[in-house]
Amino acid sequence: MEPMKEASEFLWFAIVAGLIGLVAAAITAVGVLRKDQGPENIREIGELIREGANAFLKREYMILSVFVVVVAVIIAVFVDYNVLNNDRIEQLNDIARDVGVDAEGPWTALAYLLGAIGSGLAGYIGMSIAVRANTRTATAAQQGLNPALRVAFGSGTVMGLTVTGIGLLGITALWVIFRDPNIVAGFAFGASSIALFARVGGGIYTKAADVGADLVGKIEVGIPEDDPRNPATIADNVGDNVGDVAGMGADLFESYVGAMIASLALAAIGAGFFALEPGGFDSSLLVLPMAIAGIGIIASIIGTFLVRTGPDATMGRLLWSLRTGIFGAGILALAATALLIKALDLPFDLFWVVVTGLVVGQVIGTATEYFTSYENKPTQWIAEQSETGAGSVIIAGIAMGLLSTVIPAFAIVAGILIADWLAGLYGVALAAVGMLSTLGITLATDAYGPVADNAGGIAEQGHMDPKVRERTDALDALGNTTAATGKGFAIGSAVLTALALMVAYTTVTGLATLGPDGGLVITGLSIIDPQVLIGMILGGMLPFLFAALTMQAVGTAANAMIVEVRRQFREIPGLREGREGVKPDAARAVDISTQGALKAMILPGMIAVVSPIAVGALISAEALAGLLIGSIVSGFLLAVFMANAGGAWDNAKKYVELGHHGGKGSDQHAAAVIGDTVGDPFKDTSGPSINILLKLMAVISVIFGPLFI
Repeated sequence: MEPMKEASEFLWFAIVAGLIGLVAAAITAVGVLRKDQGPENIREIGELIREGANAFLKREYMILSVFVVVVAVIIAVFVDYNVLNNDRIEQLNDIARDVGVDAEGPWTALAYLLGAIGSGLAGYIGMSIAVRANTRTATAAQQGLNPALRVAFGSGTVMGLTVTGIGLLGITALWVIFRDPNIVAGFAFGASSIALFARVGGGIYTKAADVGADLVGKIEVGIPEDDPRNPATIADNVGDNVGDVAGMGADLFESYVGAMIASLALAAIGAGFFALEPGGFDSSLLVLPMAIAGIGIIASIIGTFLVRTGPDATMGRLLWSLRTGIFGAGILALAATALLIKALDLPFDLFWVVVTGLVVGQVIGTATEYFTSYENKPTQWIAEQSETGAGSVIIAGIAMGLLSTVIPAFAIVAGILIADWLAGLYGVALAAVGMLSTLGITLATDAYGPVADNAGGIAEQGHMDPKVRERTDALDALGNTTAATGKGFAIGSAVLTALALMVAYTTVTGLATLGPDGGLVITGLSIIDPQVLIGMILGGMLPFLFAALTMQAVGTAANAMIVEVRRQFREIPGLREGREGVKPDAARAVDISTQGALKAMILPGMIAVVSPIAVGALISAEALAGLLIGSIVSGFLLAVFMANAGGAWDNAKKYVELGHHGGKGSDQHAAAVIGDTVGDPFKDTSGPSINILLKLMAVISVIFGPLFI
């Protein structure tokens, strides 16, 4: 079999694997929906949450649709170049001209629209199953910890396979049609645009409700978390779905497609030790990232069947079960990747590049788990500081968050060095593909957490057996750890992807060329150039500005929520006492979170889109390169710090609630709750949004870069 033909056949394998992932997601969703929803009062609570989540997402997507259309028009008008000018593009351009459509720019605009639609669709599907799985998880928790995990994990599996299936199908289809990495990069731009707004908007929504509910309910009124008397409870439950599910799904969708597109871009320009034949747009190096992603989907499906425990499983057994699924999928993916590389007759060093990506991701994930799990000393030490007040808890959380950046930094440095040594700059991008290759199952272990959290709230509001809440809280605590691990993977892959896209930017702008060994030959870029230094300072500042705006937005919306919750407890007779028949105005609280999130998400999102274009157009292409460098360095460390500090504060609170250091209702518990409210926007709004910021600015630079020459 000729190598070219064989490589093309693996493109079709990738398409089939993507379809298999979507079919498996649909089958899993049917299985989840067949579970018992519980009695009528539980179903009513679930319906309120579902209505609130759908209403928010509808309004958010209406706003984003306007933004997407405007950006698509700008791309169609201004991006009228083609990097590769291959025969396929010329044929498509001729067809376009025959029907009266200008060529080249509209193709990138089309890819942008498809990326935005794919990102939004992945988030919507994940949220749709999550708002239906929450009541079923609460009902299953009556039988035990493991039945509840099975339902919640099934919901997460739908999200994981949907994200990977849609992402792989979109990229592969665009590559089969256009054979141009610059056009396919439009898909990543669309995905990143939606992901940033969805993550920021959803994060502001959920944390405004969460902070308002906790500070008034737990601290001032002294009622349990998710008590039905609290007006912010339904809004908090809605937030779990629009922020931690829909927002997270869009986030990891763009991480997944961004890694593959970065590899395509570097392979197309020859950024590796492996020279491409002229016109070799079906070459094995270009096909490899998509084929690896296809293998990862199949391995993830198999891995979900390995997540099995007995009916009376302990927390330790459940965590081991989840790890078995993840490690099993990783081993299967590596074995199949080795066979794939042999089949494509590629250097076996590429296999070790993929191994490097997976190992680096696991090191970051394990370090994250160590610093955020309440079974380990860092989080227990934060909980211990509650003995001397909230200030001590906050200081301890900041200290542990800062310390937690050390291991991920060394892991990323080692990963870049090894990948570059093995396969040049192409290897750096491929390592990110390897890190996210089994995203189908790692996202499943991440996305089940918000479902368990919702189930706990429903159990509290529905006055279910206290054992149900104990079990869902245990799953929620485990979910906090797995979610923090997922954020670690996303942040780590963001660094590798953004670095690879920055290399692509320097080559399309002529600031650097690629030598015969796959390394950069600097032709117009120097770190001592004042313009580059200016860009680095601006880039280093942007993640801090972005985090400040998102934190401020949460604070503003939370303040409005606190005022409203206090008003209702003060003005509604019998609400505080829990008089029968007296209910809070939950709709008003939901509206406050919705308005606050939709208004506040605009400015941070626009800064991310406008900054690279403004710097490139108003200063220089060199300054934009510096901006990308500065943002990668500061953004990576800030994102790790915020995500880990927030996760540690959350689990420190849960550790106190288990009966340590005074337990629920004590002064120590109040101090831990305050620490958790500080950490909420850290881990669920600002921190996870920064990795999207890095990749969005990088992919915008690649698409618009030639305009700045």
